Amino acid sequence: MQLMGSAAPIRGVVLDLHSTLVHGGDPLTWLEAAWRELGRPGRPADALGAPAVVGAAAFLDRIWEHARDLDPDSTRDLDPQRHREVFDRTIARIPSVDPALADALYRTMAAQWESYDDAVPVLEALRAAGIRVVVLSNVGFDLTQTLARTGLADRVDGVVMSFEMGVVKPAPEIFERALDLLGLAAPEVLMVGDTWPDDGGAAALGIRTLLLPRTDGPVHGLELVLRLVTG
Repeated sequence: MQLMGSAAPIRGVVLDLHSTLVHGGDPLTWLEAAWRELGRPGRPADALGAPAVVGAAAFLDRIWEHARDLDPDSTRDLDPQRHREVFDRTIARIPSVDPALADALYRTMAAQWESYDDAVPVLEALRAAGIRVVVLSNVGFDLTQTLARTGLADRVDGVVMSFEMGVVKPAPEIFERALDLLGLAAPEVLMVGDTWPDDGGAAALGIRTLLLPRTDGPVHGLELVLRLVTG
């Protein structure tokens, strides 16, 4: 955890989405969903073999970390077409995934995302305390349906998506946009994310910053946000 800025009361919170409010779901379930999307018979292991499926699922579980190796500047999150290009280049590293399966995996990807068990309760507690909330995401596609499906849309006051702005975290402009939506100054705001190279950029503007690294269980530890906000 890193805290920076003044001791002013926190009146607004900016939250990253992926690996902060939502997780990517089970990679094997994702692979099987893509398999069904193609209308292929049986299960992936029947055609590809169990070792290949285990390896593919392990890679899919960390696909955006692998994508960062190919795209360290997150250009994928500036444009939907570029996002797809980086995805295709990344997933091409899995020998058992053919182009049609890769296409189905991309189409079914966002449908696998689910909110952490503590996400909605924390957002509701923040709203009850009069704290404004904005979601700020480096993302190359529209999150509107995902936010609605996961129950988050009605519990936040605004959303900033990098591909709409044409700039990605850690650039100051994207954090400044979140501050504008909150209608608050940097010392009154807490940034919550999972990745220091991206979300840590908020600290340069004087925004207090909480980093919660990715967790693989259903609870992400978001109660820490309430502790910092409410004391």
